[in-house]
Amino acid sequence: MDGTGTDQTRAAEARLAEAVGLTASIGLAVVHTAILPLRTRRPSMLLGEGQVADQGRSLTQNDVEVVIIDAALSPVQQRNLERAWSCKVIDRTGLILDIFGERAATKEGSLQVELAHLEYQRSRLVRSWTHLERQRGGFGFLGGPGETQIEADRRLIGERLVRLRKELDQVRRTRGLHRSARQRVPFPVIALVGYTNAGKSTLFNTLTGAAVTARDQLFATLDPTMRGLALPSGRRVILSDTVGFISQLPHELVEAFRATLEEVAEADVILHVRDVAHPESAAQRGDVVSVLDSMVTDGTLDASWPDRTIEVLNKADLLGGIDQVPLRPGAVAVSAITGDGLESLKAAIDARIAAGMELADYDIPPQDGARLAWLYQHGEVVERQDADNAVHMRVRLLAADRARFERRD
Repeated sequence: MDGTGTDQTRAAEARLAEAVGLTASIGLAVVHTAILPLRTRRPSMLLGEGQVADQGRSLTQNDVEVVIIDAALSPVQQRNLERAWSCKVIDRTGLILDIFGERAATKEGSLQVELAHLEYQRSRLVRSWTHLERQRGGFGFLGGPGETQIEADRRLIGERLVRLRKELDQVRRTRGLHRSARQRVPFPVIALVGYTNAGKSTLFNTLTGAAVTARDQLFATLDPTMRGLALPSGRRVILSDTVGFISQLPHELVEAFRATLEEVAEADVILHVRDVAHPESAAQRGDVVSVLDSMVTDGTLDASWPDRTIEVLNKADLLGGIDQVPLRPGAVAVSAITGDGLESLKAAIDARIAAGMELADYDIPPQDGARLAWLYQHGEVVERQDADNAVHMRVRLLAADRARFERRD
């Protein structure tokens, strides 16, 4: 069900379709949908009494076991709706957490999901323990005399959260070491971002020949994957596929998945993949831009990210081909399914990387083959003049590579 009135930028029908897609992505069969206008958000059940009664009759007729409310519910609202309808009720945050829990495959992803889930559950323990006077004795982690069940559970959750955050910090340090190792080699990093189900993983597979999970399904990818890619210039880059964005992402997940978005912050070029055939494509673009802007606000992402971003208008085949796609300046139309436009995209990536490079001149002894080879591997040699005592090289390098090379002197 979609409780409208909370997001006027998104048409109710589109919000409902997205909620149905999210629900279907975890294997639930949708047998009843409704759009319910809200004049006011009632503290007890969110919906009005008449709406609750009407929906209760429909739920009984359809033998509904789980109700999804596409809105944020307080613990009290969730509990009261479950009592009124005699079935399980999940809000948008709970649904997305369930999806993330099912999809996460790596240790990092699993830790992040568990952290977000515990943060969410900690405020809802009252739903599990209604007899707050219940007590148990014991010692150690079971709690001492006089400790209520809910207090013990909250304390255990708090302790687990502390351990999870320590483990995630270690994962982030490990990812940082991996980035340091890449920087020693290094290759430019190209990060794919975009709204969920925009076709990022299909594009990733088509460009790199990888076999990353790619389904017509929301949140099919939850763990960043990296592969090498050769550009038309011969330059090699690392392509990184990341988790999809979504409107009203639960705040628990925004914080928990910060590490996943670090690849975006480190990227030399960002490919913003859009489903150009989707009726809400413009609104989805706004959601992605909003999240990236929030990363600038908290210091995770540099404010210059738009200057290194290429909009990739995917699924052009659904509009009749890349020639039928109206282009914004700097955008590239592609079809990850048919391969149309991918050569233009590679050329655009090449050009964007080259635009961020600096020209530098070096005179290198002819016998210093290691430094000559390093420049060929990491830069674009524009000019070379060989002499008896020195090889003059004019090379286009990324700023970080130029600094790294000059530190070798």
